Amino acid sequence: MNPASTATPSPAEAWNELREGNVRFVAGSPRHRQDVDRRAELVGQQTPHAALFGCSDSRLAAEIIFDQGLGDLFVVRNAGQIISGSVLGSLEYAVAVLHVPLILVLGHDECGAVRAAIDSQAEDAPALPAHITHIIEKIVPAVRRVSGQPISAFIDPTQIDAGNVGREHLKDTVTELLEQSEVISAAIAEGTLAIVGANYVLREGHADPNIVVGVI
Repeated sequence: MNPASTATPSPAEAWNELREGNVRFVAGSPRHRQDVDRRAELVGQQTPHAALFGCSDSRLAAEIIFDQGLGDLFVVRNAGQIISGSVLGSLEYAVAVLHVPLILVLGHDECGAVRAAIDSQAEDAPALPAHITHIIEKIVPAVRRVSGQPISAFIDPTQIDAGNVGREHLKDTVTELLEQSEVISAAIAEGTLAIVGANYVLREGHADPNIVVGVI
């Protein structure tokens, strides 16, 4: 894809660009543009070809792991990729104003927020600061589904597969995004937008798609 092009790619083209960029990253052969000329091109406008909503984990540097350059991605990140009003507003801006054809929702293994949500359900779990609690409460339903235990029961964190919790939480995140945003759900119905939910594997560096909403 030509970074200077103003033509809006299809959802499939946008996903293919990210997929191929991730392959280049894994292979250690990046080609992204971050030079002086590219900075100058972007002063008056931005035309990102995808939005990425992911975890704030320092190992998930979005542009790097998908080998994208300046102006290529509209990125929204917070701990545990938790839906909030600011997240919805940012992604709606990407869809309605910037006309991105793809939203990539990115989780990952060894997620600290997922681990904190699991540990919070133990009998001897220490109290956490209020704002951290607000984050992990959004992940607890996934913990409970994986554990199979009723909400009133304590959980042994050592018996919970954090990877399964992360994948369940990723599903919840995509579902909530669709349910809470008419702008996003309408764009998917019109065929101008797709959502991919993927999990990033830290050791190997690849992003594995688990959920697809729309046509890619």
